[in-house]
Amino acid sequence: MNEKQLHALVAEFAKNLKTPEDLNQFSRMLKKITVEAALNGELTDHLGYEKHQPRNGKNARNGYTSKTVICDEGEIEIETPRDRDGTFEPQLIKKNQTRITGMDEQIIALYAKGRVIGLWIAENEGRSSGRMC
Repeated sequence: MNEKQLHALVAEFAKNLKTPEDLNQFSRMLKKITVEAALNGELTDHLGYEKHQPRNGKNARNGYTSKTVICDEGEIEIETPRDRDGTFEPQLIKKNQTRITGMDEQIIALYAKGRVIGLWIAENEGRSSGRMC
């Protein structure tokens, strides 16, 4: 997606934003979609194959677990992917982590620059805290 396409998409969404709560809800939805895509990218990296592709070994995707996390805009419900062996340890939002802060700037930059989720994950590997800034 290039910058022109992104501006057109944002303009279309902006037509429906009438109140501060609408903007807050849109921001939470964007954060949810981005976090879930990043978590799925982490699982793909962990398993070594893309979703709907033949698996490389015994371990496989095994659905999702719902999790409520608190962010700058309030609570969001995310779906964390699971693997059959239970060896997947998400790094973006770790197991038992209930709070994420400081992600707004990165999510906006991610969409604004049209960057690939995998590249963003690669840049943020090894971060030990839940704070992403």
